[in-house]
Amino acid sequence: MDYNNAHKAHPWHGISLGKNVPEEVRVFVEIVPTDTVKYEVDKESGYLSLDRPQKFSNIVPSLYGFLPKSYCGAKVAELTNKALVRKDIEGDGDPLDICILTEKDVTHGDIIVNARPIGGLRLLDHNQADDKIIAVLKSDAVYGMMTDIEQVPTDIIRRLIHYFSTYKDIPGEHTSRMQFISIYGPDVAKDVILRSMDDYQEYISNK
Repeated sequence: MDYNNAHKAHPWHGISLGKNVPEEVRVFVEIVPTDTVKYEVDKESGYLSLDRPQKFSNIVPSLYGFLPKSYCGAKVAELTNKALVRKDIEGDGDPLDICILTEKDVTHGDIIVNARPIGGLRLLDHNQADDKIIAVLKSDAVYGMMTDIEQVPTDIIRRLIHYFSTYKDIPGEHTSRMQFISIYGPDVAKDVILRSMDDYQEYISNK
């Protein structure tokens, strides 16, 4: 064994996105539908940390994680600014979020999966772009042949929109932090992914 390489790669900085980006991507999964708390990768150590318990009974309706070596900066935010005819929206400063649809019961996160992007949800977190790429698990028996978000049953998309529109709400407050803007197809999703890769390179070069 080469003990020089016997360490855990940082999920954000140390894992490859794959050789066929953006047609296929490698995803680091943080949480799964059975989780009753929200896990999030600690940016410094790379280990999963407990972000917060879910405040309501809704659960994430898919595998949920992020794209390694991605970053939501100016180039990702540019698409949201164009869509809303604005100039003040910024990226949220995090890796690009992604949901993976599968018929399998994956019981825990902290894993890597291969997925194919088929679309995305454009959302705002205050004045920050917070896109959620929608993908299907590669070779999945039910979702694996889908190539466009329009092929996904409407109720599945509605669940995703509802979850991401409400998962940051604070009990007792009447205003929602998250704002759903629109759904987009695979071409835009792939553009968002490529932009997030460019934003990551800029982010790293400025560190």
